[in-house]
Amino acid sequence: MTVQGAWQRAARGALLLDDDGTARTTIFAEMSALAASTGSINLGQGFPDYPGPVEVTDAAQREIANGNNQYPPGRGMAVLREAIAEHQKRFYGLVVDPDTEVLVTAGATEALSAAILALVEPGDEVLTFEPFYDEYGAVIGLADGIHTTVRLRSPDFAPDHDDLRAAVTDRTRLIIVNTPHNPTGAVFDRETLQLIVELAERHDALIVTDEVYEHLHYDGSTHTPIATLPGAAERTITISSGGKTFNTTGWKIGWVIATAPLISAIVAVKQFLTYVNGAPFQPAIAAGLQLPDAFYRDLASDLAGKRDLLAGGLRAAGFDITLPRAGYFIVADAAPLGYDDGGAFCRALPELAGVVAVPISAFCLPGSAGQYGSLVRFAFCKRLEVLEQASEQLARLSV
Repeated sequence: MTVQGAWQRAARGALLLDDDGTARTTIFAEMSALAASTGSINLGQGFPDYPGPVEVTDAAQREIANGNNQYPPGRGMAVLREAIAEHQKRFYGLVVDPDTEVLVTAGATEALSAAILALVEPGDEVLTFEPFYDEYGAVIGLADGIHTTVRLRSPDFAPDHDDLRAAVTDRTRLIIVNTPHNPTGAVFDRETLQLIVELAERHDALIVTDEVYEHLHYDGSTHTPIATLPGAAERTITISSGGKTFNTTGWKIGWVIATAPLISAIVAVKQFLTYVNGAPFQPAIAAGLQLPDAFYRDLASDLAGKRDLLAGGLRAAGFDITLPRAGYFIVADAAPLGYDDGGAFCRALPELAGVVAVPISAFCLPGSAGQYGSLVRFAFCKRLEVLEQASEQLARLSV
């Protein structure tokens, strides 16, 4: 097989190419383009439309003005790696060596890509919870891995433990755990996390965690990193980023925390992806990680209020909703409005109400997308006046 042929085979398996060889557009790109072309309110893609803390943005401006605009060190600037280690100790009691156990990446996206590509051999099974962030499936395909899933079923989107036990086998190389969960806003309980660790130990699998929403939890829910559980630290690759916490999604500053041998394996791949990135933004994110506890409390409280505002608007419009315990998104069921196909509904929604959302089926394998057919995702990480306007426009659906 030619190199081009191998790439096309992997890309089709990763759902990056259609059968005719043309590039497939992600649902986020499609819906954001639809919002722009129709002038609709974009509640499809999860990015804030308001600035981050001035301590963070001012720090970035100072770094640029002071000339910090060239390549940073390959593993990330020491100031950020040390801040990440301090953050893990402060919030979770985890002791991390910033020199050997922390790697700075181009967002959590690159961190996940580098980890999967570094650790998965052709034919290895990689387990995710479904619905899943679409990057997982794409990179598993590019690594020539076998993507397996455990479904999260509405309304609470908790995994069935028997399903989980059946899904993890001796062929399982990685278990990817996203909690707080995108797109559902679910938070896995401690019993579920302990079962994941138990199964990983039994079958000699590694655990990759996607924790980018770690500080965005509501209604008394808490985030428990799997790495804090007994027996987990040596086999866990923890991934997070500053984008969601500090409203800087465009800076793409993320990180990986793992044992030194695992970090070295991931570096071997990461150095040929972006190599390095974001020199002036790395010290700025370090400044954000050092903000006082009040910042983190206010962050969650502010988002909880926005969640509740949009939830009220969605209920008034006629949707059934699942109130998220964390994250940026509300899952709403369009079936009460007469729509069984979430994708078709989202494509019609700009004309119906001047709002854009994303179908949950886009976060699923083709064979199971129908299980979530009428469910759609709305982002509430927007200014209050935007959410109020969106709620007013969505009310047209109930007329």
